[in-house]
Amino acid sequence: MKILLVCNAKIPINTYDDKERILWWLGKALIHAGHDVVFLVKKGSECHFAKVLILDEKKPVDDQIPHDIDVVHFHCEPQTPVSKPYLITQHDNATEAKTFDRNTVFVSARQAALHGGSIYVHPGIDFSEYGTPELQNRRMYFHFLGNAAWSGKNVRGAIDIASRAGTRLHVIGGTRVNFRKGLRITLSPSVRFHGVLNPEGRNAMLNSSKGLIFPVIWHEPFGLAIAESLYFGCPVFGTPYGALPELLGKKMGSGRKPHTGNGTVEAFYCDFGCLSIKKSELVEAVKNADSYDRVKCHEYAREYFSAGRMAQEYLHLYEQVMTGLPIHLEPPALAEAPDDKLLPFGD
Repeated sequence: MKILLVCNAKIPINTYDDKERILWWLGKALIHAGHDVVFLVKKGSECHFAKVLILDEKKPVDDQIPHDIDVVHFHCEPQTPVSKPYLITQHDNATEAKTFDRNTVFVSARQAALHGGSIYVHPGIDFSEYGTPELQNRRMYFHFLGNAAWSGKNVRGAIDIASRAGTRLHVIGGTRVNFRKGLRITLSPSVRFHGVLNPEGRNAMLNSSKGLIFPVIWHEPFGLAIAESLYFGCPVFGTPYGALPELLGKKMGSGRKPHTGNGTVEAFYCDFGCLSIKKSELVEAVKNADSYDRVKCHEYAREYFSAGRMAQEYLHLYEQVMTGLPIHLEPPALAEAPDDKLLPFGD
C-alpha cells in the first residue's frame, strides 16, 4: 500500500525527541516490508529513503494529500477534515480535558487507559542505528537518558540515587547549569553532564553503562530511553509510572507488590530492572546491578521493541481503517483536566 506519514516537525532530527525518531524508523520499516512511503513534514526536512512533501499548516491538509495515497498516518492532530482513510498516533499526554478522534492510537496501554482509550502500539527502534552492543564490555557507571531540563524526568532523583549508591552517573541530554526551566546548578562531582550526544557518542556511553536510572515523576507515555538502554544490556531502575511497568513486565510473570489507590504499582521487580516509588529500594537495586543478565535484557529489547514489529502492528490498523472500521468504537475521552502535580517519590 502507499502510506502518507504526516508530522508538524522536521526530519531527521539530532535530539532525543521521541515523535520524530519514531516517525523516521516507522517509515524505514514500512519500506523494508515492501510498502511505498511518503512523508508530509515541515520545510527543511530531507530523507534519503522516501519522498518528502512540505507541509503547509495554513492550508487544509486534505488538499495536500496525493490522490494515489491509500492511508494517511498522522503524528500530529489534523485540524481539518480528512477524506482518505487515516489514523492518528497520540504521542503526548493531554494537558486538558478533551475528546479524541475515534481513529486515535496511543503509544502504551497505560497512556491509552489514562485517556479513555484501549488501542495502542508500542514504538520500536531501528537497531541498525545502534550497532552491535558490547555485552561483555566492562561496565563502570550508570546513565540517565532524556530531557533533563524538565522536572518530570527527575534528573535530581537520578543523581541522588547514584550518589547514595556510591556510583557515578552520566547524564545524556542535560547540562549542569540550566536556566530554561528555572535555575538549576548541579554540584555533585560524581555526575557528568554530556548534553545531546551524536549517535556514536551515545552508543559508546551505553556500552559501558551498568544501567539506566530513570525515576520519572509523571506518567511517561512510552520512553524510548528504556528500549534503547535494554538493547545495550542495561537494566532499568526507575519509578512505576506511566508505561514503565508494562515495558519491563511483558510476559514475564514476575512478582508485583500491591497497587496504590490511583492504579499505580508501588514496586515492580523483574529480570530487566526494578521500579519503585521509594528511593531507598532503587538505591539497593542499583548496588546490585551486576546481578542482572545483560544478554537477557538485550534479547528482550530485540524481541519487543523493534521498528519492524511496530510497522507490522500499524499495518493491521491501516487495513482496518481502509475497510471503514474505526480504531475505537467510541471516541476516547479525558473527562477532566489532569492534575499537573508531579507524582510521589520519596525515601
